[in-house]
Formats: sequence, C-alpha cells, structure tokens
Amino acid sequence: MGETTSRAVRATVVGQVQGVGFRAYAAQEAQRLGLTGWARNEPDGSVTAHVEGPEEAVGQMLTWLGSGPPSASVERADVVDADREGGSGFGVRW
Repeated sequence: MGETTSRAVRATVVGQVQGVGFRAYAAQEAQRLGLTGWARNEPDGSVTAHVEGPEEAVGQMLTWLGSGPPSASVERADVVDADREGGSGFGVRW
C-alpha cells in the first residue's frame, strides 16, 4: 500500500462566513474529501477550521475554504501548519 503524505492545518476564514451555513458546508466538503477535523465560529465573526489528511485533499479543502459555499463572502483564509489531533471524521464545533 502506498503511503501518502499527511498534513494538518488550521485556517481562519474571514468575511461573511457566519450565519450562512459555512461550518455545515465545510463539514460536508471535508467528508467528501476524506478529511478529519472540525470547524467552529469565532467571536470576531470568522470561522476556524482544523483540517487533517492527505496533502492533496487538504490542498483541495483549502481551495474550498478560500471561497466557501455560495451564500458566503470570503475575504481571505489565513492558513498555518498545525499539530495533528488524530480525530475521526469532521465535525462542527459550537
């Protein structure tokens, strides 16, 4: 079995990203890509997403986070490498 390079990132998505279903859509997209992690709303109006998985799939998720669902208006997504949390699935945090 071939080993794929794994990556973990933390993205802060800024713009009109709360109240538009961003976290639920992010979870749906992450699950489609086979990623683990979570998304949560932040007090400043941004959304933070922790994403783990194969590097190519993480890259695809970061591209998605840069635009979000049709109802969102993303200004930017600030991304930093993160420590792996090793969860299973992708959830919405409150």
